[in-house]
Amino acid sequence: MSRTNATTNITWHDGAVSPQERQSLLGQKGVTVWMTGLSGSGKSTIGSIVEQMLLHAGKNAYRLDGDNVRFGLNTDPKSLIAKGYPEAAAKRFGLAFSAEDRAENIRRIGEVAKLFTDAGVIAITSFISPYRKDRDAVRANFQPGGFVECYVKADLATAERRDPKGLYKKARAGEIKGFTGIDDPYEAPEKPEIVVDTDRSSPEESARQIVAYLEQQGYLRT
Repeated sequence: MSRTNATTNITWHDGAVSPQERQSLLGQKGVTVWMTGLSGSGKSTIGSIVEQMLLHAGKNAYRLDGDNVRFGLNTDPKSLIAKGYPEAAAKRFGLAFSAEDRAENIRRIGEVAKLFTDAGVIAITSFISPYRKDRDAVRANFQPGGFVECYVKADLATAERRDPKGLYKKARAGEIKGFTGIDDPYEAPEKPEIVVDTDRSSPEESARQIVAYLEQQGYLRT
């Protein structure tokens, strides 16, 4: 596959290893399991368990967590300035939590997850990713079968009762603005490949459901 960007004079270079050969050598198919849901729904906990289960089964898996990515790749402008970046560059490339910055956060991690998938890794992402159009845009960037949307379902009352980071309490008090589920919407997936209901299932049960889906769909073998 040859792709050229005429405006920047860059060309995509395919490697010498075909996707089929990579799958055969690794004994698995690369895929991104995109976990989306409210803060406190259980995404990070379940993602960690799925990663552990897959690795113990001899599969190459890696978890991309929303908070972790915000420490580096998608850090905020103030943190970049504190690290010595020029203020203009920090404000241009750092990401806060506006709707535009959230969209760019999802776009960037979608590109990273796609690289993992191309490498034959099972990437597990744990992001609120509240807007349907942003998730759909990420899906459109993948080859068919490379993106699996997993809705980590929990109603607002349950997520707020858990509130592991105390964020709902701060949002209710007006200390956080634009918080998903309180004063900013969460758009649930319309046709996700997987739905895990954490109101009714434990994190371990939800993780087993996800791994079972990957097994049934042939991602864990070639």
